[in-house]
Amino acid sequence: MSRYFTKTLGSLEPYVPGEQLKIDSLVKLNANENPYPPAPGVAAAVAAAVPGLRLYSDLSNRTLNEAIAAHWGVQPENILCGNGSDENLLLALRAFCDEHTPLAFADVTYSFYPVLCDLLHIPQHVIPLEADLTIDLKKYCGLHETIVIANPNAPTSLLAPVAGIEEVLKTNPDNIVVVDETYVEFAPAGSSCLPLLEKYDNLVITHTFSKTHNLAGARLGYCIARPELIADMNRVKFSYSPYNVNSMTQAAGTAAIRDEAYFRDITAKLLATRADTTEKLRQRGFTVFDSATNFLFATTDRMPCREIFEKLRAQGILIRHFNAPRISNYLRITIGTDAEMQRFFTVLDEFLAH
Repeated sequence: MSRYFTKTLGSLEPYVPGEQLKIDSLVKLNANENPYPPAPGVAAAVAAAVPGLRLYSDLSNRTLNEAIAAHWGVQPENILCGNGSDENLLLALRAFCDEHTPLAFADVTYSFYPVLCDLLHIPQHVIPLEADLTIDLKKYCGLHETIVIANPNAPTSLLAPVAGIEEVLKTNPDNIVVVDETYVEFAPAGSSCLPLLEKYDNLVITHTFSKTHNLAGARLGYCIARPELIADMNRVKFSYSPYNVNSMTQAAGTAAIRDEAYFRDITAKLLATRADTTEKLRQRGFTVFDSATNFLFATTDRMPCREIFEKLRAQGILIRHFNAPRISNYLRITIGTDAEMQRFFTVLDEFLAH
């Protein structure tokens, strides 16, 4: 940190993403990316957008918003796009929190929430998960604060019931409740809070193209909310980054989300591999949470999890270990292709046998 860095942000601890190593034959199971390529039409769509790069991108994201709205059965005016769900979270917190309106969230959840609070000078109300790392939604009822709930949660992979989140919405009518549904399309049908949008005007749902639509490198996310809340967030966006989603990303996202057959096929493959990986880990003595995401959260007493992480890394297999309170002896394992998971187990078995 230089002597010029603002003292206001002197204590800021930035978000720590999963490693992005570039080595041959790497098995990358540490960042919850989708192991499959984007839909077949994405490359052509991006290429077709190249001649138009001399112009600014479409401020309204009209075509992309229409495609997202069709995917979810809502209206284009219910959609706001940004550079990944992280930017959408930033826009929401800037619009609906301030020094007098704290953000409430769990102690074990997506670690970008406290980073945003520190960056934006928003007071934090951290609510511990239960001993089994489930969320007690009753603790969020009647808070009269802005709330963010990752559902399914990361890194625990656990899903909370929509009915419980509805009670949170109902008992905080004067505050926004953000439901971060980054992984909901890997959860059972009926897990999204989208049906609550018609009943509650204080709901904001965030999504990303990084997981289910195979576009992590495109940096594209979106919010679904009532039009008046979308207008609030757009007011913030237009104040500093109006052309925030570039033309090639808009084209890629539109092509990806329109290919419903590819989306269903890839998601089904991943869920089958998730079930197989869960069973194999449990056979090896791991405790594995019942995942509603594209990753597994697991622990074992056969070897310290930090040591497992390091031994796998030495063999070119990246998973995630969090040196954090309550979860320091857990591993987060992204679901890869069947071939990647086979290599993971081959290396794991080699050192667990000794």
